[in-house]
Amino acid sequence: MNIQCHRHTGTIGSNSSAVLENLNDSEDINRVWKNFRVNIRTSAKDTLGLCEMKHQKPWFDEECLQFLGQRKQAKTQWLWDPNQSNSDNLNNVRHDARRHFSNKREEYVKAKIYETETTSKIKTIRDLYRGINYCKNVTSLELI
Repeated sequence: MNIQCHRHTGTIGSNSSAVLENLNDSEDINRVWKNFRVNIRTSAKDTLGLCEMKHQKPWFDEECLQFLGQRKQAKTQWLWDPNQSNSDNLNNVRHDARRHFSNKREEYVKAKIYETETTSKIKTIRDLYRGINYCKNVTSLELI
């Protein structure tokens, strides 16, 4: 199987087709496909490596990640057992997470505005306009 990638061009799982061709009737097809999937993922990871995720939100830190994990756990718990206490817990956790995310985002935007003001006093015009354009894109927050 040839894989085209911007970082690598090569062969992944060269014996993968041989595994499928030599399939016996007595073997469990689900187990074979599971092993096949694991082998492909392992080969791809070894060959291509892992890519770092792009950070779209610079204000998102480890504390936000914990709130996100709590929210996912509460939602999973509610999906497995949708009773009133789990529903209330989910709503409370969502509220706390949303409030925390909003506060973090607001702190970041205020710091960015302060940085832009400082940049305008130093008269670095290019950085000033970068900051202004960033602040134009953030329209959903009330800063004052």
